[in-house]
Amino acid sequence: MFSFEFTIRPSSVLPDHRPLYKITQVLLVLNLASRGKQSSLIRLQLFNWVLKDSERQQKLLTASKEHQISFPAWGVDPVLNKALAFAKADGLILPVAQGFKLSLLGQQFCARVIKNGLFEEDRAFLETIGISVTQKMVDEIVNRWG
Repeated sequence: MFSFEFTIRPSSVLPDHRPLYKITQVLLVLNLASRGKQSSLIRLQLFNWVLKDSERQQKLLTASKEHQISFPAWGVDPVLNKALAFAKADGLILPVAQGFKLSLLGQQFCARVIKNGLFEEDRAFLETIGISVTQKMVDEIVNRWG
């Protein structure tokens, strides 16, 4: 007869599920790719979903040039909602009627991230896309969902 013995070991958390990683990404989206450094939750979810895959990034770049998003839908990540709650609690973002706005403290955080050369790929993509993906573009897709 065989016997099994299991040893419980801590498992690593994927970077994409770490709150600080997600907080930094969302702050960079607000800082580099959002008009007035503010955005709706659904628009932040779009960027969160796009930043996970280079093909999606290319599609969003194309969509930004054509002024029309070609994604019929995108993923909604509960980890982003948790990151937003932590960022709000730490004073990095402020709730506004349309969603969230980057605070002065959040802007300082982003400046340090950029100065230290962190999140270079995300930063480069977000600087390239700029504020060309508007809330109106996102609303047009969302209105089709209903």
